[in-house]
Amino acid sequence: MRRPMYFTALSAAVLSLTGCGDDDKTSNVPVATGPPVETEVPNTNYQPAFAGQTRANGAQTTTPYTSGVITSALSSPWGITSLPDGRLLITEKGGALRIVTQAGNVGNPITGLPAVNPEGQGGLLGICIDPDFTNNRMVYWVFSEAAAGGNLTAVAKGRLSDNDTAIESATVIYRANPANSSVLHYGGRILFDKTGNLYVSTGERSVLETRPLAQSVSSGLGKIIRIDTNGQAAAGNPGFTGTSALPELFSIGHRNPQGIALHPVTGELWQSEHGPRGGDEINRVKAGANYGWPTITYGIEYSGEPIGAAIQQQDGLEQPVYYWDPVVSPSGMTFYKGNKIPEWQNNLFIGALSGSHIVRLVIDNNNKVVGEERLLAGENQRFRDVTQAADGALYAITDQGRLYKIDKQ
Repeated sequence: MRRPMYFTALSAAVLSLTGCGDDDKTSNVPVATGPPVETEVPNTNYQPAFAGQTRANGAQTTTPYTSGVITSALSSPWGITSLPDGRLLITEKGGALRIVTQAGNVGNPITGLPAVNPEGQGGLLGICIDPDFTNNRMVYWVFSEAAAGGNLTAVAKGRLSDNDTAIESATVIYRANPANSSVLHYGGRILFDKTGNLYVSTGERSVLETRPLAQSVSSGLGKIIRIDTNGQAAAGNPGFTGTSALPELFSIGHRNPQGIALHPVTGELWQSEHGPRGGDEINRVKAGANYGWPTITYGIEYSGEPIGAAIQQQDGLEQPVYYWDPVVSPSGMTFYKGNKIPEWQNNLFIGALSGSHIVRLVIDNNNKVVGEERLLAGENQRFRDVTQAADGALYAITDQGRLYKIDKQ
């Protein structure tokens, strides 16, 4: 069905901008000088490991742009990706996969997908298409699967039929074990790297019995995994040491990573991660690295109690590039490519759930956040994912069923 599109022109005031650098490398990325966008009292008195790790200066877009709702007819959309012809392929939490046109026409559910368990935070989750989709029409997705012993994060693939109505020969290619009865923290994003292999984010399933498995090299929980298109460990993986270490592991020590994206210049993997009460993170993911959960964190338990030894730094454990306290609940994300809005080039855009906005992070050439902006904060929507489509515009989906387009005015 089709819904009318409406747009609001947004023109922001110009902020004073200065250049920045450090002793090793000078960056030509402008630095925001406005006050931090976060004004609420933090949950903790934990100190950041370095300047700018949290509450960076506020940035403000100076190029006039528009934002508009293309459709409100989706049902709890979770993942979005662009097809080569500009249409959008969108997953819905309940298990439906749909094609939506840029005019707002929402297609019927595509048949042939395996059943999902939509309870809690589960369902049909992240999605991507093969780099050679024009020729092979292959689609890859993540979903929560009911299994012996509970539920787990699973990865599947299949061919989109020539008439766009069905997934053919759907096959589950990977499962993050062990299964658990929890219906929380599945992670669930997926994308191709530059070598034709897949990155997949998995959560540690939230409950106290599985939380330590984020540190276990013999478990698929709380990880970034890297697999080939048949679900086998990809060539060139770092190779963790330890008893029964899984060859598909790329990084460990994650809580609930709901966003992954490749930097358009460096090709490096970046990731967003839900913290507990405080301590949402943005990480630059390095092969073989340990990101610390639950040993180190900038958050506390929802009850207010400390987590573990209440430490934020430890040798051998990576620091987040950026963190939030209070949380914004960062989910799907993308880097902005192209120059339609030049000041956004290589900026990171992240859907914020509890924050009810889209985060824009300005990142300098030293991989430091030097500015933060909140887009569409007045819409009161839980932004679940954001992508850049073939037309260069940003498209974002919300838990409430909306699809937004954000583009130069």
